[in-house]
Amino acid sequence: MLAWLALSLVTADRPLRDMLVINEDNSHFFGSRPPELMTTEGLQAFVDQYAGSAVTHLFLSPNAMRASFDSRTRDAIWAPVKGLDPTDRWPQNAKLLASRGLDAYTVWIARSRERGLSPWLSMRMNDLHSVDEPDNFMHSTFWREHPQLWRVPHGNAAPWTNRALNYVHAAVREHQMAFVDELLERYDPDGLELDWMRFGYHLTPGQERDEAAVLTAFMRAVRQKTQAAAARRGHPVYLAARVPAHPDAAAGLGLDGVQWAREGLVDLLVPCPFWTSSDFDIPVELWLERLGPAAATVTVAPGLEYNARPWPGGAAVANTVAAARGFAAAARWRGADSLYLFNWMDSGTRPVSESAYGRLLRDGLSLTAATTAPRRHPVCFRDTVPAGFPTGIALPCDLTVGGTWSVAIGPRPTAGTLSVVLGLTAPPPPGLALTLNGQPVGPPQPHHELKDLGGSPTHAVRYLCPPPAARDGHNQITLAPSPGAAGKVVWVEVRVGE
Repeated sequence: MLAWLALSLVTADRPLRDMLVINEDNSHFFGSRPPELMTTEGLQAFVDQYAGSAVTHLFLSPNAMRASFDSRTRDAIWAPVKGLDPTDRWPQNAKLLASRGLDAYTVWIARSRERGLSPWLSMRMNDLHSVDEPDNFMHSTFWREHPQLWRVPHGNAAPWTNRALNYVHAAVREHQMAFVDELLERYDPDGLELDWMRFGYHLTPGQERDEAAVLTAFMRAVRQKTQAAAARRGHPVYLAARVPAHPDAAAGLGLDGVQWAREGLVDLLVPCPFWTSSDFDIPVELWLERLGPAAATVTVAPGLEYNARPWPGGAAVANTVAAARGFAAAARWRGADSLYLFNWMDSGTRPVSESAYGRLLRDGLSLTAATTAPRRHPVCFRDTVPAGFPTGIALPCDLTVGGTWSVAIGPRPTAGTLSVVLGLTAPPPPGLALTLNGQPVGPPQPHHELKDLGGSPTHAVRYLCPPPAARDGHNQITLAPSPGAAGKVVWVEVRVGE
């Protein structure tokens, strides 16, 4: 069993385990609170909501291209652009804190330790929000003044990743490393995360694998700096990296997390999607297998995003707590003992209601919590891969053709309800036949709740399945062709206990 193999590689030597990480992005707090909360008490209250919960680590992002504090190595988020001050709430609130002598990250790090949470900093390595608007306040002077250093020099913004800074240029590496130095000198975190998934493309298009040594050398240099910081601070300063969900996709983009782990350059790897969709099929066991002996010392914590999108360009839907449980059940069965939530902050980009968020913080995403409450396992795709790498796109599909989908569910249910839900663009034709692992199920029942289904379905059906039809791990769903039927399948998921 792959999960057993993965778990057998993990020993007590690994310092980071049983983590539930919340990433706080560089804008959320400042943009979601009124000016009246830009105080020490307001900053501490943000941390306090996670104290005593299932959350163990807060990863605090202080930057995109600009910094959300008064940085000495790059523009502050409130710095003028062409003589005009940004008026958005985010830069104005960040500026207000600075004018009051308050540094959010200093306060948050101290408060986290007081409340039993582990504070880390998460540095975005190539953020590209709104690069189709060159004068947007988010963009740094360095980026504006050096379009020759972009991945596509002076390139257009379709896609945005054309305008990412290219790390093959020494000037780019020096600019980014200066901020690493500043973070480690100015702050006292438990760890530093290099968020390579903002936005996931950092080298010359089509040459990423050949240029991977550039990023590996950068990681070596940062590792030396975190070790020096640890010696100064008198406690470990761990190093993490967010990388693409599949180890071969990561290596193909020059983000070779396996090599980094084997060289002892990282303590934590977070395989994850970018943002376009969540990836419910992250091969944790493959990561651990590839790490080999390094799996004894390096934690692999798969990451869940805000969105579930069935195919590129298809309509996304916000994840639910049941979807988070499904993600957790599959990831933990495959060998993960730690999980990471991105864009699951407390408001604004929170994908669930306030009450559901509170339940998630209380109950957590342990294997027990994930498998003793309703869970969902949607079919999505892989959104950050090199050219030619499989994306797993399996939707939409014509009813006249039918389709087959592989869904990772983790441990199979032994009791309760098990069902397959299909979202459709037309009324279901008579005799819409489905099998689960080769066993007929059904008949289909109308499923009227469409709001949690992606792909913009107008109709949906649900097939009740006997739990013995399910398998641990991957399950195969096959829909027989319906000759002459109108419409497409735009959403597929397995539901357990819901």
